[in-house]
Amino acid sequence: MTTELRRLRNYINGEFRDAADGRTIDVVNPATGEVFATSPLSGQADVDAAMDAAAAAFPAWRDTTPAERQKVLLKIADAFEERAEDLIAAEVENTGKPVALTASEEIPPMVDQIRFFAGAARLLEGRSAGEYMEGMTSIVRREPVGVCAQVAPWNYPMMMAVWKFAPALAAGNTVVLKPSDTTPASTVLIAEIIGQIVPKGVFNVICGDRETGKAMVEHPTPAMASITGSVRAGMQVAESASKDVKRVHLELGGKAPVVVFEDTDIAKAVEDISVAGFFNAGQDCTAATRVLVHESIHDEFVAQLAKAATDTKTGQPDDEDVLYGPLNNANQLKQVSGFIDRLPAHAKVEAGGHQVGEKGYFYAPTVVSGLKQDDEIVQNEVFGPVITVQSFRDEDQALEYANGVEFALASSVWTKDHARAMRMSKALDFGCVWINTHIPLVAEMPHGGYKKSGYGKDLSAYGFEDYTRIKHVMTSLG
Repeated sequence: MTTELRRLRNYINGEFRDAADGRTIDVVNPATGEVFATSPLSGQADVDAAMDAAAAAFPAWRDTTPAERQKVLLKIADAFEERAEDLIAAEVENTGKPVALTASEEIPPMVDQIRFFAGAARLLEGRSAGEYMEGMTSIVRREPVGVCAQVAPWNYPMMMAVWKFAPALAAGNTVVLKPSDTTPASTVLIAEIIGQIVPKGVFNVICGDRETGKAMVEHPTPAMASITGSVRAGMQVAESASKDVKRVHLELGGKAPVVVFEDTDIAKAVEDISVAGFFNAGQDCTAATRVLVHESIHDEFVAQLAKAATDTKTGQPDDEDVLYGPLNNANQLKQVSGFIDRLPAHAKVEAGGHQVGEKGYFYAPTVVSGLKQDDEIVQNEVFGPVITVQSFRDEDQALEYANGVEFALASSVWTKDHARAMRMSKALDFGCVWINTHIPLVAEMPHGGYKKSGYGKDLSAYGFEDYTRIKHVMTSLG
């Protein structure tokens, strides 16, 4: 007896629809490796329909007051809380994440972030009106940019959808959002929830693959393209958007340095860093996966980190004491395994380094030492439960190693020396520097990087402002 697959559908102009040409993609549960649903493989006709709907809805949504948009977003936040169990179930099926951690670590921040942007809708600030030329008064208007084409990733499908739609809607934009082809289930559920609250056409979801995303970005309607994804995808989006000079918002890869000085409490640092490195199977662009340790404590630190890795558990969503679930898909498992298979002779696998189990895409918590700065695994994003360790002799070399990659999203410094922490936080070329901690985020503070980690900010008032444009209005007093 075969189980009927769930049928996911696009959400366009207030209704659920199949792809116009009927094409679909199989959706796999990474914890089992089995197909559990089909999703539309949207083409140009679907993109056109979604963009037309968003464009038609934009004038009325733009003209709502900030107070009205705030009420809508607060209703969305309340609805997310009410449907939390459904959202968790969809996300777990999407990703294989532990149920308990999805409930505790994702739903509360998501709801909080939506409520933050509900408040931000009423706090747009600008310069006061003034006379900068005799007989003339100038004012500055801050307006929504228009239709936003948004592409969310597979590592945090629900939360990254929130990071996309919440500031956009709060600012008065309309949205066409595409989830990853491997994780559409929770985003389709989000469309069902939001669709009961916002006017039709304000929020649209289309499912599909890389070509679907490309068609969205190249479409003439959106004024802005926003993506969270790989560097390669971000470069393609920037290139496509440049053809008609769209605004682009890119949150791309990371290779966060974790700089541990000799005065650090080793046991406490190991405990926190191992969690920050292995959480969500290391599938986080801010993950603590590139550790730089002062040579005087290197061996002890590595030994304790290897023990922490060995004690860390991965397993099925309902397993107890599991820190993380599977890698998201077969290709990602192949990528992570490939980094370990290609390690140079001078590298040493201190823990892990292998697949776990015979079904699903699980990978063991892994620690690799003995690495050099130009090694592939140091320079490139693994996006898996793999922590690398390098040794440094002094502060200057630590900075050289930390900044010596093409990514610049997040970093952390571990020391009891306040002056050193301040020097490092100034010199580290990353969009975020944590001191004696790694990975906490709050809605009020910006998230985003430099270099190949992209540009633009998520969260915070800075992220909200990215979804607005500025207009100067000058009037004669005569």
